[in-house]
Amino acid sequence: MPIVNILVTREGTTPGADRTTADQKAAVYKGIADLLFNVMGKPREDTTVIFHEHEIDDISQGGVPLSAYRRHRARVGMTDA
Repeated sequence: MPIVNILVTREGTTPGADRTTADQKAAVYKGIADLLFNVMGKPREDTTVIFHEHEIDDISQGGVPLSAYRRHRARVGMTDA
């Protein structure tokens, strides 16, 4: 039985959104079940997906809270490309 953990920050992807929508989560769940079926032959009904949303400062990168890391990257002109 595949168990997949998805960890994201609690930030929306569109203006005014402050978290992942139910429709976005449903698309992620389906996409992961389809991927595991298509690549590994794992039955969709056996795939469990756990979606974790975290406040941005519950995550650290580069030894600082993620919000500070992103501000620093923006100041020095780095992108997430």
